[in-house]
Amino acid sequence: MNKKLLVTGAVLGILGIILGAFAAHGLEKLVDTDAIKSFETGVRYQLYHAFLLLILGGSSFVSLKKKKTIFYLALIGVIFFSGSIYGLATNTLSSFDFKTIAMITPFGGLLLISAWIVMLIGIIRKHDD
Repeated sequence: MNKKLLVTGAVLGILGIILGAFAAHGLEKLVDTDAIKSFETGVRYQLYHAFLLLILGGSSFVSLKKKKTIFYLALIGVIFFSGSIYGLATNTLSSFDFKTIAMITPFGGLLLISAWIVMLIGIIRKHDD
């Protein structure tokens, strides 16, 4: 599980940097300033959770069971939250109307919050060795 957390965290980090550079240098002529700011919000939260997975994968402060739960909550949360923001911010560039699935953004946010709550509970319940 630790390797899965570390690899996923690294991949999310790499993609976050690429998407951030794309927002800064590729989107500026294609969408308005508000859309770029929204896109950057998606990147920021993706990177936050990449770091979360990297820290979690290199630690022992929560149980393996909690790590698995946090992994899935964070990964699906990033896909729903950041992914939907990317789609919504670039909606004018696509034939698909991302506004039809806009409700997954707050659901993704709830999953991200849940990942942090599960981690907090895991830390509190972890017995000191």
